[in-house]
Amino acid sequence: MVLNYIWVAFLVIAFVVACVQFLFFGNTQIFTDVIQAAFGSAKTGFEISLGLTGVLSMWLGIMKIGERGGVIQFFSRMVAPFFSKIFPDIPKNHPVMASMFMNMSANMLGLDNAATPMGLKAMKELQELNPDKDTASNPMIMFLVLNTAGLTLIPISVMVYRAQLGAVNPADVFLPILLSTFFAALTGLISVSIVQKINLFNKTVLLTLLGLTSIIAGIIFFLSGLPKEKIADYSAFAANFILFSIIISFVLRAFVKKVNVYDAFIEGAKEGFQVAIGIIPYLIAILVAIAMFRASGAMTVLTDGITWLVALTGVNTDFVGALPTALMKPLSGSGARGMMVDTMTLHGADSFLGRLSCVIQGSTDTTFYILAVYFGSVGIKNSRYAVVCGLLADLAGITAAILLGYLFFH
Repeated sequence: MVLNYIWVAFLVIAFVVACVQFLFFGNTQIFTDVIQAAFGSAKTGFEISLGLTGVLSMWLGIMKIGERGGVIQFFSRMVAPFFSKIFPDIPKNHPVMASMFMNMSANMLGLDNAATPMGLKAMKELQELNPDKDTASNPMIMFLVLNTAGLTLIPISVMVYRAQLGAVNPADVFLPILLSTFFAALTGLISVSIVQKINLFNKTVLLTLLGLTSIIAGIIFFLSGLPKEKIADYSAFAANFILFSIIISFVLRAFVKKVNVYDAFIEGAKEGFQVAIGIIPYLIAILVAIAMFRASGAMTVLTDGITWLVALTGVNTDFVGALPTALMKPLSGSGARGMMVDTMTLHGADSFLGRLSCVIQGSTDTTFYILAVYFGSVGIKNSRYAVVCGLLADLAGITAAILLGYLFFH
């Protein structure tokens, strides 16, 4: 229901802004631009879904091997004490625990291509436990919001873009991204827990969060001792080494247990194709609305309005130039990435705005994209409060990114 209102609002606002540009500024090209953006985004949505097919097939094949070999069950038991507290409606040691853990681990390592297939597998398993197939269950909402918060320990892609655009130290945004995405994840967890009446003061939950905080502190301490120009290389190596090790451990464990590894992979890969096809209409719907909103000039109006309001308060407005990335981030990952690159190209990769746009890009994930893909893959029509909690996590991450940007780079 929430997505219905948002989708209509985007289209209506886009139409109103386009009409204003035509009537008051004589912009006769605006309607052509909006329609072209709609067709272009529909094509993009289809291509993204098709592009996901290969990756989904590969990773769901690997996950099926892990399931047959017993590794998935091992992960389920490992994370059960914590997950049983924040996902109380999921039966103890259910396989979905491991799928969610693998998804979150891949997200933390910045491995988007691995995280999405694992997340979709988890969502499918959560749907099997869902009594109302059209409405998002409590565990589905908690899982989705934690995904939209996008806790990332190693922001590889942002560092790569900074290197390509000539940053002296591409990894100088590492620490503020790590901190801001941690605040976003914590906000997402707290907001959903309040709605679902989950006790976060439970001993197991507190110890797990303390342990995660310690891991983050350890990573910061370790990387701070490395040569700055090597941080990105070490991060990329660690992430991909861990991923490769997981694949090999899945295969070897299944082989030792005399599982037909090849047949297991094929069975899982077939599921990947069906999931990718099911995503297409949901993804196209959200991308079309976002593209029309942006092409109409509504995004520019929103940015200018925020700049005016900030100026009225007397607060420093130097951060406003990075707001297009912040406003685009919940709507479109590729759009936010384009805004980040545009800001670095215009102002310089090592400028305050260039660095701030990178921190904002890494501070949270793409809420509406994840909502469309994850819920769309299992046919969820009523997202309940998932959008609100996801956007709260986005707001916390982006606010933290701006404050940390001033602290580190201004």
